[in-house]
Amino acid sequence: MKIVVVGLGYVGLANAVLLAQHNKVVGVDISKHKVDAINARRSPVIDAELSEYLAKKKLDLCASTNLQSSVASADYVIVSTPTNYDEKTNFFDTSTVETIIAQVSGNAPEACIIVKSTIPVGFIEAVRTRFKTDNVIFSPEFLREGRALYDNMYPSRIIVGEKSKRAKVFADLMKHCALKSDVEILLTGPREAEAIKLFSNTYLAMRVAFFNELDSYALAGEMNSREIIEGVSLDARIGNHYNNPSFGYGGYCLPKDTKQLLANYDSVPQNIIRAIVEANSTRKDFLSDQIIKRNPENVGIYRLVMKKGSDNFRQSSIQGIMKRIKAKGINVLIYEPSLTHEKFYNSTVVKDLFEFKSASDLIVANRVTEDLLDISEKVFTRDLFNEN
Repeated sequence: MKIVVVGLGYVGLANAVLLAQHNKVVGVDISKHKVDAINARRSPVIDAELSEYLAKKKLDLCASTNLQSSVASADYVIVSTPTNYDEKTNFFDTSTVETIIAQVSGNAPEACIIVKSTIPVGFIEAVRTRFKTDNVIFSPEFLREGRALYDNMYPSRIIVGEKSKRAKVFADLMKHCALKSDVEILLTGPREAEAIKLFSNTYLAMRVAFFNELDSYALAGEMNSREIIEGVSLDARIGNHYNNPSFGYGGYCLPKDTKQLLANYDSVPQNIIRAIVEANSTRKDFLSDQIIKRNPENVGIYRLVMKKGSDNFRQSSIQGIMKRIKAKGINVLIYEPSLTHEKFYNSTVVKDLFEFKSASDLIVANRVTEDLLDISEKVFTRDLFNEN
């Protein structure tokens, strides 16, 4: 098989590396930096397994910035470009996906296009009508940033939004390249596949919000939040996972996917979905008030990234805390090694960790690392289990 993967972020690169073990794969991205890194067998994103496989494994993989030449004679074209949520339209901005579909349809009309980007329910049916092609299929991904290739090697399930031979062939390609042998494959309708993605991420957001609200209750009532969570989680129906409190669910997927699902409910009665979306803001308001009550002059923000082992701080929850306390006139310092500028939203970026810790009256950390153990009395965090 010749497979082209368009968009080489976490999702695209993880799919490209997975499939390049047994297929000819061409990765396409507008970023020359990413393309050059992949061709030099270096990962442009932080992911241990991606770095290892690129450096050490035999892969039939190359990368290019030229989409037109890359898709020639392709069997499958995987689209994994970003679909950010547009607050004005209450909808995903799917323009990059639509552009790729149009270009592939024009240059390789026989290729089957597999959309991995997150999309609203009804998108596939709409683009099939718009571009007069039935060669577009949605296959949701369920990958964690920082562990994207691992999650592709050991997938929870493989879902393809079409009940057809070509859909089964694609699912089998993914399964054949995985290390986990007993992978469940589910072929569904296009709308059902789109809904599976949105409801899965919204359920995860709901679980995060639930344990965060439990933690807010315990904090307000001066109770031991960890003991309550441990007791609740010992119920096998609830389970001892995904229960570590935080400043709110963040990252690239959960905030936008919950909002998109809520928008898809525009004519359907609901209560829970809206509550999940609103819970995130309520949590940040509550924790910001807890910080403000301590009357610090200089607050240090330790890392902007969403979680440990990630280089992404898009929609990270700690930024919501930062904006709220700055609005109250508190001076904010930032320690984030991935930042190269001296300022971030008009706050000073401190490059030296020792200087950062010395200059901060209080340090806000969504997740605690060994760097902060020597000044633990200064640290404000809700990380109770030292895990993501």
